[in-house]
Amino acid sequence: MSTNRRYDAPIMRLSRREFLRSGAALAALVSSPASLVTAQANETMDERRPIRLGMASYTFRNFDRARVIEFMKELNLANLNAKDVGDHLPFSPPGATQQAVEDYTSKGIRLTAVGTVYFPKNDDDDIRPKFDYAKRAGVGVIVAGDPAPDTLPRIEKFVNEYDIRIAIHNHGPEDKLWHSPMDVLKAVGSMDPRMGCCIDVGHTARAGTDVVEAIKAAGPRLFDVHMKDLTDFHSKESQVSVGDGIMPVRGIFEALIAIRYKGYVDLEYEVHADDPMPGVTQSIAYMRGVLAGMGYQS
Repeated sequence: MSTNRRYDAPIMRLSRREFLRSGAALAALVSSPASLVTAQANETMDERRPIRLGMASYTFRNFDRARVIEFMKELNLANLNAKDVGDHLPFSPPGATQQAVEDYTSKGIRLTAVGTVYFPKNDDDDIRPKFDYAKRAGVGVIVAGDPAPDTLPRIEKFVNEYDIRIAIHNHGPEDKLWHSPMDVLKAVGSMDPRMGCCIDVGHTARAGTDVVEAIKAAGPRLFDVHMKDLTDFHSKESQVSVGDGIMPVRGIFEALIAIRYKGYVDLEYEVHADDPMPGVTQSIAYMRGVLAGMGYQS
């Protein structure tokens, strides 16, 4: 099957009726006052929970760190891909990064990746501070935005030195370098296995690439997933809550389980920035419902 076909055929997905029948109780869980300690236990990967759900802090870009923590507690989520936006995870000074890490940790929130982090220069002095930032944050993955192909060998040197993986984030047809995960895989295929990709499912679909096939192609080089949903795979502006669009969520989860994916599926809800929680809550509940319908816990 081609990895660059358009999604013109009908997509098998979990209907709202099936979701409500198999996972309605989980919607209540999202808004329950359960502690994040419980959430951490529930999101630990094992055979009952092969998919670990998380959040991209960019979703809450119009809110400060304290509100991010409150939102995570409301959602009963413990895994956060943190970005240097607002005070979520400041890049500098180092003490500010450390304070943010302590604030999250004290509330039971686990930082799973930093980013998106950008690499505009093929220069050690530009690249090293970003690996130091990830090291201060205590994460093993940097989600990278726009490294030029000729910068990758230099980044690979730091991947070896720090033992931190690089997940190049594709940004769809507007991205001059990385339209699709397939572009990333072509560039890093002969490099250190810690050089890989972050698949943004929305941007991938808009680039005309089959998301499920991209996941299978990435295999062990897939280090992060940014989840969103669209009603039109030709329109960036058609983003909706997960479950209200045409994204093959169940197929995505099945593919991740098939490749034994060990990373996180981070919701990146980029609409309604001033009032994201209704859509975010619905999205997390839907994904938990899909997993419940597949026979898995979350």
